[in-house]
Amino acid sequence: MSFRSESTLAGYARAAVDLRLRMTQYSRSRFAQQYLRAFLEPRLNHDPDYPARHSDVLGAFGRVAHEPWQHGEPYVLAPAMTAIIAAAAQALDLTGDVVGNDVAPSDAGVLFLPEPIYERGMHGEVTSIGAITWAKWHNTGSGRTGWWITGWADRDDPLDPAAVRRRQQLTEAPDLAAQFGPYVLNSFAEIPIGTPIAAIGTDHQPLDGDWEPAPDGRFCIDESTLRMRAVAAVLYAFWRIQEQPIATVAAPPLDRPARRRALHASLRHDTRVVMLRRTNPVAEPPDGEAKWHYRVRFLVRGHWRRLVNADGQPYRIWIHSYIKGPDGAPLLLGDTVAVLAR
Repeated sequence: MSFRSESTLAGYARAAVDLRLRMTQYSRSRFAQQYLRAFLEPRLNHDPDYPARHSDVLGAFGRVAHEPWQHGEPYVLAPAMTAIIAAAAQALDLTGDVVGNDVAPSDAGVLFLPEPIYERGMHGEVTSIGAITWAKWHNTGSGRTGWWITGWADRDDPLDPAAVRRRQQLTEAPDLAAQFGPYVLNSFAEIPIGTPIAAIGTDHQPLDGDWEPAPDGRFCIDESTLRMRAVAAVLYAFWRIQEQPIATVAAPPLDRPARRRALHASLRHDTRVVMLRRTNPVAEPPDGEAKWHYRVRFLVRGHWRRLVNADGQPYRIWIHSYIKGPDGAPLLLGDTVAVLAR
């Protein structure tokens, strides 16, 4: 079962249970640990302390990457919200920001994207973000706390170039192909809690040859233009936007067979589907007395707005794109805006 065969809220809940069951089973397999080791070592071999704490690192990463599939709060992002989350993630820059313990809706969770968001990596390769898991971690040695975020690609995504390459490589190894779960680990990131967020390096050089094109008509985030990992930007955008009025959260009922399977596996089965509340462009938000008189209407792109709560703590909200200008005025589709100053 997959989200490609479902279009109702109840179907999303059922698919989420079945996919999490399969991923929970996969995460307990020896193959999952071998894949995890092969995934991590090229990324951690530059750390001089890694060989000495090899098993500890693998164990810790395995817990934060795999356990949310069974015990984390499950969310499904409705396809109508995909464009909003992708736009917010592409515009996000958390450099220097400090996030708190309450930025996420739970200490651990899984976010499914039935309509994947694609990302182009630092070297030009394209892969999908079909699911994201997160978990809060605490390093007793350093005292640091943060969110550990892992990105997963849909193994059978027909539009994902990375999935196509993987299937081609495994055509002559069907036994090996059968050991993969429905999602394949392909990225990880960290968002610290209580300390300023550092920007990632931007000095990566692309590989020789052309960069891979993204699937036609799909949302693709270019990681080379971000100051953070794409998977972290997508998840942070989801965390913030799912709390705003632009979104509505539904808890669809789960049919009895799926509920029994979840209970038998000690799996959380309270799946929530995050949907778009408003389907039309919102009206111009009130910002006090007008300073300008517009003769046309024009589209204001979505953007992040910084605010401060009653305790003096800064936070962000996403302002979705909207039409600005007086009702009945011509809609301007270009980049020039006519303004009459008082």
